[in-house]
Amino acid sequence: MGAQKSVHAGRAKIDFNVDFTHRLCAAMMVHSFRNSGTGSPLSLIVGSLCIKHPNLFGKSEKLDVLWDKGLSDSNILIAYRKPRPEWLAQHSFVLQHSVSPEVGIHGVPVDNFSRTQSGGVNLCRFSAGLDLDEPGSSNWSSKTSIKFEHVRPVNDDGHSISRDLHGFPVTCSGTRDDNMVVLKQESRFAKADDHSFTRFSLQIEQGIPLMSKWLIFNRFKFAASKGVKVGPGFLLASLTGGSIVGDIAPYQAFAIGGPGSVRGYGEGAVGSGRSCLVANAELTFPMNHMLDGALFCDCGTDLGSGRYVPGNPGLRHGKPGNGVGVGYGVRVKFPMGHFQVDYALNDYQQKTIYFGFSNVAS
Repeated sequence: MGAQKSVHAGRAKIDFNVDFTHRLCAAMMVHSFRNSGTGSPLSLIVGSLCIKHPNLFGKSEKLDVLWDKGLSDSNILIAYRKPRPEWLAQHSFVLQHSVSPEVGIHGVPVDNFSRTQSGGVNLCRFSAGLDLDEPGSSNWSSKTSIKFEHVRPVNDDGHSISRDLHGFPVTCSGTRDDNMVVLKQESRFAKADDHSFTRFSLQIEQGIPLMSKWLIFNRFKFAASKGVKVGPGFLLASLTGGSIVGDIAPYQAFAIGGPGSVRGYGEGAVGSGRSCLVANAELTFPMNHMLDGALFCDCGTDLGSGRYVPGNPGLRHGKPGNGVGVGYGVRVKFPMGHFQVDYALNDYQQKTIYFGFSNVAS
């Protein structure tokens, strides 16, 4: 439910996307993270604005401006790229500013861990840096970036805070903001044929302490997935995990639980730790030319690392640290995209329904 529009202004292209679907689904599934009683029509809109210029200064320089607005979050990204020969790394200068609720770590699980309510902590992030996309082989690609990041926690009223509602610090520095320079290396592998596919990615981040109070840490995360045709159906299995050592703020912990992690649990309701491991398996099978059925099983754990997160938000909010979700769903294929409904059951016999819509139109 929404509208899309593309406008050409000279050589620049402007894409508008206004969507009311997420608001409808949120109203059906969960209570709002915030008290959205302002009555403003803008609070009902989920949308995006994308501006692309392919030749900014007449030498094939590219400028991308992207603005996304959610129900309680927003993101602005500006990227500028200069042309380089294909055998050299492609440079992109990137500025980004985002505001989002931090429910995965500081949220409070309710309804037998099936939902997560706001803990009154939101993150205002600003970053500026350089991305280097290195030439890839047939199956491998890699990307390196170095960025300055400024993170400022705010409450639901937009005021800067240094502690959560229980009096525990929400930053590593103990002040109202954290600063860091992060060097990030990401490698990806992908291979596919008519019957299967394999994907693997590895991210490594290193905090560089250019100033005495800036964060120094090492964080890695991996994701591996394998898909195989099984008769008329398709079996997808995936494994993700990661760990972080060194200085850590609570918001840097791994949040486990939610539709992208362990279904049947709210966002971060399984646990939040310095380490994590999540496994997913899903079998889809055709029911007719427009409808597919699905069976799935998700499980995740913080590997006992929740107590090592500053302030121990997982223990304070009663998160179990381990969780399994099972269920079934349907996938409906429409010309404009795919509609998905999942019914999940967690360890506490709590039932949750998830709605999703992916736009596959060009």
